[in-house]
Amino acid sequence: MNLIPTSLYPEIFLLSSICLILLLDMFLKDDKRNVTYALSLVTLGVCGALTLGASSTGSVYLSNNMFVSDAVSSLLKLFSYIAVGVTFIYGRQYVADRGMATGILGGEFYVLALFSLLGQMVMISGNNLLIIYLGLELMSLALYALVALRRDHTVSTEAAMKYFVLGALASGFLLYGISMLYGATGTLNLNEMSKIAASANANKTILVFGIVFLVAGLAFKLGVVPFHMWVPDVYQGSPTAVTLLLGGAPKLAAFAITYRLLVEGLFPLVVDWQQMLMVLAVMSMAIGNITAIAQTNLKRMLAYSTISQMGFMLLGFLSGVSNGNITLAGEAYSASMFYAITYVMTTLGSFGIILLLSRAGFEAENIADLKGLNKRSKWFAFIMMLFMFSLAGIPPLMGFYAKLSVLSSVVAAGQIWLAVAAVMFSLIGAFYYLRVVKVMYFDEPADTAPISAGMDMQIVLSVNGLAVLILGILPEALLFRCVEAVKTSLAS
Repeated sequence: MNLIPTSLYPEIFLLSSICLILLLDMFLKDDKRNVTYALSLVTLGVCGALTLGASSTGSVYLSNNMFVSDAVSSLLKLFSYIAVGVTFIYGRQYVADRGMATGILGGEFYVLALFSLLGQMVMISGNNLLIIYLGLELMSLALYALVALRRDHTVSTEAAMKYFVLGALASGFLLYGISMLYGATGTLNLNEMSKIAASANANKTILVFGIVFLVAGLAFKLGVVPFHMWVPDVYQGSPTAVTLLLGGAPKLAAFAITYRLLVEGLFPLVVDWQQMLMVLAVMSMAIGNITAIAQTNLKRMLAYSTISQMGFMLLGFLSGVSNGNITLAGEAYSASMFYAITYVMTTLGSFGIILLLSRAGFEAENIADLKGLNKRSKWFAFIMMLFMFSLAGIPPLMGFYAKLSVLSSVVAAGQIWLAVAAVMFSLIGAFYYLRVVKVMYFDEPADTAPISAGMDMQIVLSVNGLAVLILGILPEALLFRCVEAVKTSLAS
């Protein structure tokens, strides 16, 4: 008799592998760190195979309904594995070059990254408020430690302190919101909470107050205004490999808990939380895009870009229901899911180029460091151009279709003014993306050192760029999977 459901195999295997990798790494010399790197990639591959093997067409509830395995969780987990694996490949040389000098000893980076992934998997499959919170804290604590890895670097230490303090504040908001929701409904289970919230006996006042604190906590994890203060400082202060990790898979997990909590748990109060998200979305697109124009640090510019992109992603959430009509919900939420995946794929490549240009003793952090990249490497200048154009929403790239999908949902919901505002802010944002392209192609190179990177990084970076192009031309397959996943989840 199988006592452990197959849907739990990926999490169990990942936890076991982390413990094994941590033990083995203790006995490895510095010149043998590639073993840790290889084992980490193998672990991600096996997790992917286990997730594919356990995927089902419907929703499977486990562990006293605290854990759910459905099409949404399977798809998001698979892209999380890809995001973390790509981060390892891009960051391998960076971590090795700075191992002894900065305190990134290799093993710690990979183990903490895998621990953060485990937290993300718990968040993605959580069907209970406390389980989701535990996953969130597991992910966050690992990320706090990763940001602080450069112990002798004052900027990194400052970034880690800001991240930790503001993260603790956000956790407090989230917990207070959870306590109010529990007080109003008497349950922590999302399915039961949704049924109670829809009943006539529900205390709407307490539920709405709980949602306010819940949305505040979620906004911090997404990095949207006015809870965005940590994003630029942490992105700039972290080691670039850690910044890449922060901007990748955790955004998928943040989308997942936003979907689980608001859509699956509090859908009867959709009118209330849609209004809150509307304010967050508009402020994020405005402040993110306008502030990014003034940035000269590339990592900081991409941080403000993240703020605006997450604001754009929220547009799908706030256009799922219009005047009581819920028929648009499946397309709207799947558009947000597709947008989140698109953002992660594009931001992985953008920071990958930064890591490509960095070397021992040199951090390619400023926009000026990309000057004349076309003369140094026409191929990687072209790849970076694809990423910038995708973030700007220029056809035929993946970012354009993602923006089009979200805007279509907004227009279908009758919020024309919101769609116009989103387009206007996107036009403003195009300026700083195109400025990067201008620097690469029309400025003289400030650094003439040859670009040296491992073959694995060059291949994956090329595939990353081409995937953004191909999925922009042929987005139907991925978008169809997102739509089917969300509709299946909503039906259950």
